[in-house]
Amino acid sequence: MFEVFSIKETLTATMILFAVIDIVGSIPIIVSLKQKFGKIEAERATIVAGLLMICFLYIGKQLLNFIGVDVNSFAIAGAFVIFIIALEMILGIEINKSTEAKSASIVPIAFPLISGAGTLTTTLSLKAQYHDINIIAAIIINTIFVYIILKSSNWLEKKMGDATIQVLQKVFGVILLAISIKLFTANFAQLVANYVRF
Repeated sequence: MFEVFSIKETLTATMILFAVIDIVGSIPIIVSLKQKFGKIEAERATIVAGLLMICFLYIGKQLLNFIGVDVNSFAIAGAFVIFIIALEMILGIEINKSTEAKSASIVPIAFPLISGAGTLTTTLSLKAQYHDINIIAAIIINTIFVYIILKSSNWLEKKMGDATIQVLQKVFGVILLAISIKLFTANFAQLVANYVRF
């Protein structure tokens, strides 16, 4: 397994996942969730997100096929979750009531913010091009970076200030909304194409 380890493949896969996860672009979202829930469980969110990506790398297609869900339907479901988060950020409303949750970890940070439909389907596409050991190394590198950002949420909140956060929440909310719509339309079109083919 280790004989096929390649620094070049690892770096390429790392950059691809980094672009898809876009944890830097998600900073306003993370700060917003921190304000909403009170705290972010960085360790739990990072571990779950990393495990989701690694598990999906090996059993993603089989798991979806087992429960009768195709990749496109899975991506559309993720698009709806992202859509709801975006609406909360843009309109300043609370759709997902958090009366019991005192922290944000698995939902919505681990899924769908970090290991969303886009990230998980990307791991499947990487498997067709790169060796597993290099993809796993790329996942670990990205989860370490994600952990640093999540752990710095208090510091980021203080540095950015309320006014800056509110502006960025609106801006990134619109971007997130656009991503959810793009994810939905692309996968819906693929679903329609698959049904027409049959």
